Amino acid sequence: MTASAERPTRPLAAKPGGYVELARYSSLSRFWALLGGAQRSGRRVSGVRGDALDVCRRRIGGYTLPNASIFLDTARLLKELEDGFEPHPALVDLLSGDPFPLRAEMNAHFELRADFVVAFTARRDLIARPEFRFVPIVQGLSSLPEGLPLDARRLGRDELHLLLQRACGVA
Repeated sequence: MTASAERPTRPLAAKPGGYVELARYSSLSRFWALLGGAQRSGRRVSGVRGDALDVCRRRIGGYTLPNASIFLDTARLLKELEDGFEPHPALVDLLSGDPFPLRAEMNAHFELRADFVVAFTARRDLIARPEFRFVPIVQGLSSLPEGLPLDARRLGRDELHLLLQRACGVA
């Protein structure tokens, strides 16, 4: 990455839709610290398509969390299961109110891939848009049905900020 790509200096004019405010009255040095920490931690740091190199917005990818079933959106999964599903013991237990067998299955065979688009705005706000998805550790090892919507629940601002800091190696 070039110097202008590593240390962009032009803030976004406004907060785009879908972004979460992580910190008000932040600074460029804090934004740069996240980018530098992400690179040192082995994460992929890249520009966002359509942005110039000096724009303060970058995609940080490659962070995974094992044993992350606590982040599973069970409410959304239950709605999906009401319409019909392939029988699986962990899903039957979930329908009866016990999420622990499904969480054990998820922890054993899936990890949460967390990618972030991080930006710094002209109002000095540090913002991020998270992209979470559960991916199999080893394809085909889990006995859960294919096409099951394994989505992450909506995270609070503090949870999201902590995950971003961990992904960047600064927490």
